[in-house]
This record gives sequence, structure tokens and C-alpha cells, in this order.
Amino acid sequence: MALLTYQGVVYPAQCDAMGHMNVQYYIAAFDQSFWHLVAAAGYSAAWIGERREGWADRRYEIDFLRELPVGSLFEVHSGISKIGRTSLTTCHRLTDKADGVLCAELHAVSVYFDLAQRQSRVLPEVIVRGAGNCMI
Repeated sequence: MALLTYQGVVYPAQCDAMGHMNVQYYIAAFDQSFWHLVAAAGYSAAWIGERREGWADRRYEIDFLRELPVGSLFEVHSGISKIGRTSLTTCHRLTDKADGVLCAELHAVSVYFDLAQRQSRVLPEVIVRGAGNCMI
């Protein structure tokens, strides 16, 4: 089930020379969406400090389908498409709130990560169980 993971508005400072939202702000929206998605799956941001465990993005594949001009309201719906041993594959769909049209879509692979050892870790069971509730 896809979850609403982000809502935003395009500000003038977020636009590039062509007058639409710049790529860096799509990435920022997708990044924030990811954190909401993994929280829904059972991950706690407190684990960064408490356990020294977090996430490392390994792969991004983005399709930009329609521009968003200044003032556009948009939202991101996200879900998990694959649960691996150490990673989650996620899908994030950014749509224009005015008409629901898909503007950009990200498919990402993010690895559960030991921040001290700088290496992947097996996904905790609580995340594996919770991720099952976020599958698309």
C-alpha cells in the first residue's frame, strides 16, 4: 500500500533557469519521503545515535515526466517494492495535487547500514515485518 510521505509547494527559489522546480528539490522531497516510509516500517531515527544504524542509498533511478512551476502543490506517495536481506527497494511517486498527474518517479535501493563499521547490516526483524505492511 502506498503511503502519503510528503507534501510540498514549489517556491520561486526552488526553480531553475527554465522556470520549474530544480532537480535538487525533487531529490530533497524523495529523501524526506524515504524517512517517513522507513519510520512507517518500524525504523526509528533515534537508532542513528543509540545504535549507530542508519541507511545508505545505493541506487536511484528517476523518471522526470512533467515540470512543476512556481506555486504548484505536490505530494509524494511511497511504498516498498522489495525486501532484501540488507536492503529495501522503494518507489516514490511525486504527483501534482491540482490534477493528480505523475510528475516524477523514483525507484531506489537503500541499504541498512552500520554507521561505525561503514558496512551493511541485516535488516532488523521489526523492519522486515513492518515493511510487509508498506508493500506496493
